[in-house]
Amino acid sequence: MANIKSAKKRILVNQTKAARNKAIKSKVKTAVKKVEVAVEKNELDVAKEALKVAIVEISKAKSKGVYHKNTASRKISRLSKAVNSIA
Repeated sequence: MANIKSAKKRILVNQTKAARNKAIKSKVKTAVKKVEVAVEKNELDVAKEALKVAIVEISKAKSKGVYHKNTASRKISRLSKAVNSIA
């Protein structure tokens, strides 16, 4: 355990940031899962709406530094490709 005051603060700050990042990643995963389920059931309208929501969530995660820009682009691209495959 840390003895220095600044080290103790870093531990608290890191825990806070980790919790925030985890919540954001969880939101992204949920949005992605909704798109994948809709694609699996061949529900085009539902999939398109879910895709819009997922793109917003992924973009927010990217802008907050949770995901690298290439990772975010890859996720968006794969989801779009999946939705377009049932169109």
